[in-house]
Amino acid sequence: MNTFNNKVVWITGASSGIGEALVKAFAAENAKLVLSARNTEQLNNLKSSLKLKEEQVLVLPLDLADTSNIAAHTQSVLSKFGRIDFLINNGGISQRALTKDTSLETDRRIMEVNFFGTIALTKSVLPIMLQQKSGHIVAMSSIAGKFGFYFRSAYSASKHALHGFFESLRMEIHNDNVNVLIVCPGKIKTNISVNAVTGKGQKFNKMDESTEKGLSADECAKQILSAIRNNKEEVFIGGKELRAIWVKRLFPGLFSKMIRKQKPE
Repeated sequence: MNTFNNKVVWITGASSGIGEALVKAFAAENAKLVLSARNTEQLNNLKSSLKLKEEQVLVLPLDLADTSNIAAHTQSVLSKFGRIDFLINNGGISQRALTKDTSLETDRRIMEVNFFGTIALTKSVLPIMLQQKSGHIVAMSSIAGKFGFYFRSAYSASKHALHGFFESLRMEIHNDNVNVLIVCPGKIKTNISVNAVTGKGQKFNKMDESTEKGLSADECAKQILSAIRNNKEEVFIGGKELRAIWVKRLFPGLFSKMIRKQKPE
């Protein structure tokens, strides 16, 4: 049975990286897609590359930093497809700056996009899924949602916040046939560091060495779809960096010593 055939899948951050890989993976499953990100041109180019019928894809530009139009966007999806089966909260921004060098304005921007933008969209879609008595919400966190790291104070905080929100939500809707998956990628080969913001909010414009060597976005997307199919609550995706999660859980003192020795990047 094809879990995603003719299902309506709304993906934020769809124009590149893991989001783009997810779009292609769901398209291969013959899903109906809503593509959201800030870059309309990239979204339209991605739509053109898909082997789907015109009526199967909706390009819906969205800036998660501005939640004022989310209700209208949600209505646009309903007007075209009549329902929303999967919400993939993939959009977000990362950070590359020491805490002392990061302005409060930049901290707030990261939280607005990664946390408030994500939960605003989720709260807009949730009543639809509850009324349908079916749905699946995916929150893209990070291993940085499990522990802090150099140059990631606000980013890590935003991902920790997502865990608290979506774990609570999962409990509340457990009996409503709406599932919640939290995805924690490690090092995935995308432009996440290139597009990250500095302490003053400027584009970092550099590729992290470890990110360059990371798992492919396509493989990451494949594992996310598998986790959805299997109704997992949380999934860790990456390479040897994932070991840090278990070391922190089992040996917190050792973890503190190990993580401080990691190369800051």
